Amino acid sequence: MFPMTPLMGALALLLCANALAAPTVPGTTPGSLLSQSKGLPEEFEQHFFDVPLAVRVELDQQFLGEAMIVLGRDDRITLLEFTDRGDSQLSAAISATWEQLLKDGMPLGGCEQSCPSQLLAVHYSLENSLVSILTENVERNAQVKQFYDQPQAGSLGMIFNNQFNLTGGQDESVAGRYGLEASSSIGNWSQAMNLQLSRVGGVDTTLYHAMHELYTQRELEGNFVRLGYFTPGSNGLTRQIRSFGANPDTAVGVMYGSSDSLLINNPKPSVYPVYVTASRQASVEIYRAGLLINTQPVAAGLQTLDTRPLPGGIYEVEVRLIEDGFTTSTTQELIYKPNNSRNADERWRYNTFVGQETKLLSNWDEQSSGFMTYGAGVNYLAHPRVILGLSTRKVREKMQYGTSIDWTLANSLSLYANVYQTQDHGTGVDLQTLYSYGQGSVVFSHNRSWLDTTRTYELLPDGTRIRQRNVFIGQTSNSSLSLNHRLSNKSSINSRLSYSQGNIEGMGVDVGWTQRGTFLGSDANWRLSLFDRPATSATGDNRNRGVDLSVSVALGAPGEQWSASIGTRTARDGGRDNNGSLTYTKTLDDHLLQSVSGTAIADTYGVGLSGRASFQSDELYGDTYVQRSSFNGRMSGGLNLSSTVAVGGSKAVLSSQPQRGGAGMIVDVETDLEDITLRADDLTGGSSRLRPGRNFVPITAYKSSTLAFDFDGNHPPAANIQPARTQYHLNKGGVEYRKISVMRTVTVLGRLIDGQGVPLKGHHVINHASRAVSEVDGFFSMEMNAGAPTLEVRYANQLLCQFRLDPSKARQESDVLMIGDLRCTPDTLADVALNSRTAG
Repeated sequence: MFPMTPLMGALALLLCANALAAPTVPGTTPGSLLSQSKGLPEEFEQHFFDVPLAVRVELDQQFLGEAMIVLGRDDRITLLEFTDRGDSQLSAAISATWEQLLKDGMPLGGCEQSCPSQLLAVHYSLENSLVSILTENVERNAQVKQFYDQPQAGSLGMIFNNQFNLTGGQDESVAGRYGLEASSSIGNWSQAMNLQLSRVGGVDTTLYHAMHELYTQRELEGNFVRLGYFTPGSNGLTRQIRSFGANPDTAVGVMYGSSDSLLINNPKPSVYPVYVTASRQASVEIYRAGLLINTQPVAAGLQTLDTRPLPGGIYEVEVRLIEDGFTTSTTQELIYKPNNSRNADERWRYNTFVGQETKLLSNWDEQSSGFMTYGAGVNYLAHPRVILGLSTRKVREKMQYGTSIDWTLANSLSLYANVYQTQDHGTGVDLQTLYSYGQGSVVFSHNRSWLDTTRTYELLPDGTRIRQRNVFIGQTSNSSLSLNHRLSNKSSINSRLSYSQGNIEGMGVDVGWTQRGTFLGSDANWRLSLFDRPATSATGDNRNRGVDLSVSVALGAPGEQWSASIGTRTARDGGRDNNGSLTYTKTLDDHLLQSVSGTAIADTYGVGLSGRASFQSDELYGDTYVQRSSFNGRMSGGLNLSSTVAVGGSKAVLSSQPQRGGAGMIVDVETDLEDITLRADDLTGGSSRLRPGRNFVPITAYKSSTLAFDFDGNHPPAANIQPARTQYHLNKGGVEYRKISVMRTVTVLGRLIDGQGVPLKGHHVINHASRAVSEVDGFFSMEMNAGAPTLEVRYANQLLCQFRLDPSKARQESDVLMIGDLRCTPDTLADVALNSRTAG
């Protein structure tokens, strides 16, 4: 960073007054540096050439950045550094390109030959301290690109995501899942594989296995084509249309459609929250298509599940509530995590597939095989606020139909409705409404199913049809109305009114009040909740009524928190269950354990205990919990693990970093420093920590962007990172390799003089770690690589002299090495030792 001196400020004021009146000098071109500088007092002119100047840089009349530059009398401009580019709307790739071109030096005026990046001209305005760069695109309308360009040469690489989920308890069989999801890139085609091993628990001890995906896919501009073995879905639709009955099994075929939902799966919550109401401390298991995809503990009362770890899209899941080792409720919930699109220029979103149902490496008996399957889904943007949907597909010889409407009635009111029907099965309706206002929101949800399975048959392997044994005629419904209202900046209320018909009958009410305040001099959160819920087997078939008061206080050291609760509810036998709990939580930094917590619960039956911990190493990330029931003393627990293996550039790495952008980069950090932590910032979003050795950095697929490296924290060491930036452009599944070096540096202060002892100004002093420009009096200050104490001096792109310094012979004050005068003469081009005298 080069500070603005008072002299430079005075110069700027003088320029504004005199620049327009400066005459054109014979022998100079109007607008040239010499013509602009004439008329300046002699004492100011020497602070104009060959010294650092602060300027504004524009590219095709668009802001590129604030910068420090050096102007030469030969009408040449050289960039020292950009000081601020925060307001630039230009892409990171364009900024990086012009930064390198300007650092190499560029002549002012029109470009006549070997013009880089379609350059037409470069101009410097003394009056405005403005550098203007014009290219052939200056008069072309800047259009926002709708699609990312794919790498011209394609990309290579492979990324494996490993997930392991386990849950079980004392005297219970263990349920779990291992999932292997792999993505790769060959040229401009991306490949995907999904292999699952699962054990559902209970009396079924079979270890199920199945391959769900093994295909190759090509991204086109707004479309995709998929070939191979896959699970037919509605990829690419803005709104997936809900269906009824059996889900499509795996098939071999082809799929074609819009590609909006194929690029990135962001970890965002479901638009419509998923609720469970536990009578006591419990755990929740979430299943999708019969596979366990997540498990998490829940406290007693009305709880919302954390849906951020769940995959994106719109799909149904089965939520099992486990209390004291028993499954007390099982509900079907809708996960609603769509990729929104409101582009009126592209009103149609579609998806179509055709193939033959089959299975690969699968021992699931329910998975069908041999049937032809096909389907199509369409979304139409009828209005910027209205999206219509229509779908049809054939699954297991049954036709499924669905229609939907996604209607934003006002800026604060939206509605989603879905009507669907399946041949010989039934009809269903789903309605979701969200109203937001200044102090809160209201959500209304209703779904109803009319089932008639009397005409449903089971097809035997020999082609024989037999009537299903479990025939059902009737209807089920679930309705709810939720209110969240903020009373003040520190107080809010929430309530939920629900009514169910089917497995659970009756109406339920939950009301809660939350208040932020202080307790024992520390920040505290208070919550009071009252509830009256339908009867279940967990409450002796009596209604569950009660009240609960809890407080959470940040007591103790930083990162520590205590919470307690007291309340009453309906017991398992229908009586009263008075209860209380105490929880301690601690968050840790720079440790294998990320957080730990422990809870003790006392109720009518005794004392229950639970503990939870999350952990992360360089190779693995996970969380685990264990619970002891106060009812019967049974132990139960769960475990979630994940890791990533990336292969690319003839290198491989095992990392705990998730694949969140579709592509990745393997980065080796070489350094002579100990215990340093770097940060890799993806300019398209996202950041990762790097440590010495091999690292994995998730990056964004299809986007040409830059990865910037810097020291983590507010107190960087005296060191230099080379290179500080690297560009990338990869397809989905692509992996590249980079190596960066972190060199210990020392601040050097010296003065350049010629053979007669005259100070040399405007000369570039260059080292492996950095570069500087000598001031009018010849002084310069710069960072130098401590392991390579060499300097070279250049002027007008000519090498004038070189020096190899001996730090042991120089005076050092604090972290600054005072090297004195450097006499720049032709004989110093040889490898000579420093013979210096202390300056000043």
